[in-house]
Amino acid sequence: MQSPKDRTMLHRLRTLTASLRNAFSRRQPPDTFDAADTPAVATPALRRALLPLVALTAATALGYGLVMHPPVLAVPHGQVALRTNQFSGGTTEFRTGSFLRIPGLHETRLLPVRDQSYHPAALAKASGPAPLQSVEGLSLGLDLTVRWGLDAARLPELARKLPEDIEGEVIAPAVQAVVYKQVAKRTVREIFSSQRAEIAAALEAELRARLAVDGIQLKSVQIGSVDLPADYRRGMDSLLADSLASERMRYTLEIADKKVKETELQAAAHKVRRETAAEAAAREQIIAAKAQEEAMKHVLPFKQKLIEQRALEAQADSAARIQQAEGAAKARRIEIDAEAAARQKLADAEAYRVAQVGKANAGQMATEGALLTKHPLLVQKAMADKLSDKVQVIIAPPGSGGFIGNALLAGVQPAPRADGATSEATAEKE
Repeated sequence: MQSPKDRTMLHRLRTLTASLRNAFSRRQPPDTFDAADTPAVATPALRRALLPLVALTAATALGYGLVMHPPVLAVPHGQVALRTNQFSGGTTEFRTGSFLRIPGLHETRLLPVRDQSYHPAALAKASGPAPLQSVEGLSLGLDLTVRWGLDAARLPELARKLPEDIEGEVIAPAVQAVVYKQVAKRTVREIFSSQRAEIAAALEAELRARLAVDGIQLKSVQIGSVDLPADYRRGMDSLLADSLASERMRYTLEIADKKVKETELQAAAHKVRRETAAEAAAREQIIAAKAQEEAMKHVLPFKQKLIEQRALEAQADSAARIQQAEGAAKARRIEIDAEAAARQKLADAEAYRVAQVGKANAGQMATEGALLTKHPLLVQKAMADKLSDKVQVIIAPPGSGGFIGNALLAGVQPAPRADGATSEATAEKE
């Protein structure tokens, strides 16, 4: 069966051939045209145009073939290309890049290498074209998602075995057969609430075995929402609400019962802890008493030795103190004797000094007396020197024959001079 593009290209080739034929037929001039010899004239022209026409036709066909069936193909992302030789039957696998395909010699098949998801829309609704039937005969819909992939080790075999539409011709019938059979065994309540996980596991196990024969690996089966008729859905919701209330009450009672048991267990545990603590405390006291008794066995000899050591230390301290006192007394006596000897020497020295000073003073006084006797005016001069800060001039009355210091000397009269002249002493303070 030809495609619209092929028919269009064939029509264009026919039009081109007819135009060339008409062009070559018009090359004879109109005035020399003769109907009798037309075949003879047209035949050489057609022969001359035949080779270019064939070449043009071949080039056009080759270009059309290259455009419609390119020899170099690229491998799309997520797919693998399998090139099969029609003569030898060998298969070559290409995962990335480009490869050469010769039309008529090679047959190419693209297969997905990534996991694919199949979602049967006909089974999703209870009012759909192919609803499921429960064991009660109620129509329902099941939202399924089947994730599958091809066996990478069997790709050359699968390229020749599997049809073009893998989901429509292989996976869809298998899914429908398995799902219809599993759903028909169970009630609506089991499908809707209680056994959804079990149904998914059964579907996955049976469907995996069925698809493995065709080289398809089942990855997972997921069950989404369950579509029920509106009336039955309302009744099911009410039944589920009552069931949930009953379950809630059962769980509430179980929780209360468990709380009572928990209180009892806590009281028993507290009692056991107290008993254990009392036993541990008693054991600790016993162990401490035994340890103290054992320690006293070692402590008493140690105390005895300590007392003896302290007595010996006291005796040694007393002897040391006595020796120190005796040494101090001896040292004190030596110091006293030395101090007495020193004081005796000092007293002797002082007596000697006093005697020498007395002798010196006596000699000095004798000298001064003799000098004063010989020169009596020295007394007045000495008195004047001592009183010079109070008296500036002292004049003795002439002819008195006396001494100005008689009053001070308690009436001691100097010896009169032979000439009977009076002395006069004057002192000036500078």
